[in-house]
Amino acid sequence: MFVWGRNTPAALRKVRCLDKVPGVTAAILPPTPPVIAHAAKLLRAGRLVAFPTETVYGLGGDATCEHAIAEIFAAKGRPRVNPLIVHVPGLAEAQALAVFDDRVRQAAATFWPGPLTLVLPRRGDSGLSLLANAGLDTVALRAPAHTVAQALLRAAGRPIAAPSANRSGRVSPTEAAHVVEELGDRVALVIDGGRTPVGLESTVLDLSGDPPALLRPGSVTLEELTEYFGPIAAPTGAVPKSPGMLASHYAPALPLRLEAAAACPGEALLAFGPDALPGFEAVLWLSRSGNLTEAAANLFAMLRRLDRPPFTGIAVSPIPERGLGRAINDRLRRAAAPRQG
Repeated sequence: MFVWGRNTPAALRKVRCLDKVPGVTAAILPPTPPVIAHAAKLLRAGRLVAFPTETVYGLGGDATCEHAIAEIFAAKGRPRVNPLIVHVPGLAEAQALAVFDDRVRQAAATFWPGPLTLVLPRRGDSGLSLLANAGLDTVALRAPAHTVAQALLRAAGRPIAAPSANRSGRVSPTEAAHVVEELGDRVALVIDGGRTPVGLESTVLDLSGDPPALLRPGSVTLEELTEYFGPIAAPTGAVPKSPGMLASHYAPALPLRLEAAAACPGEALLAFGPDALPGFEAVLWLSRSGNLTEAAANLFAMLRRLDRPPFTGIAVSPIPERGLGRAINDRLRRAAAPRQG
């Protein structure tokens, strides 16, 4: 059994990880206590479970089980150089996995549970799969602010690695149905907690050095982090230290065009603000009122709705580059970037 803060690599060899059962299609079930208990049992057995957080749906696997982590990478088709975020209930459990100083403890106490991931030096006795960290000496940790996620983490009793529950590089899922559409029978169970309220992946802040570096913008904004920490640096180095750093990511199948000022033939439009440009085949409003929080919550679901025939592409109205708009534009720029591979 995994015990927070007491695992060693030798102890981890006793963890039993079951092989995936072939031909089993993922069930979508509500977050009742029996379902949570069953999902926790699956996770402890090395199976994959998708569950809601306040940001997007995560594809969860036991972060101490190499087999489970390998299954996550295989299910997503994810490059193994791209590390995973490890989810824990709170600060007490996180301190068993990473090195915390007073600054980091205060940050966790302020922002957790919530949509902020902290990249920290990994403890040598953490028991975490090295594959989950992509072989780095750091680990990305988060305590989600979602009742279902918290219930599952506490029932599982071990850290859960949980990238977004979609194929690598594709649009992140904000509803349970999106997970099945993306992953099918690659996941044993999908817990349906409804639509995720934030709709964008967590902010990722690297606190393994000084000054802090913003690796991925999110709903905890650069302005908030700067007010708390002081100057925030841009990421450096070619090796990703967290998810969301690849140039092409969050991408629909159709071409995506940003800062649209006019319609191109066959395009659909994601509009922001009260007025939409004429000439598009269809229009969905991220927010008619220009509300960035509403736009973030709608972004991935609306990209999915437009990512299909008869449209030839998706155009997006300009989004202000401030606050949460910075995170929205980050996702849009990566979604519009040239596709890798």
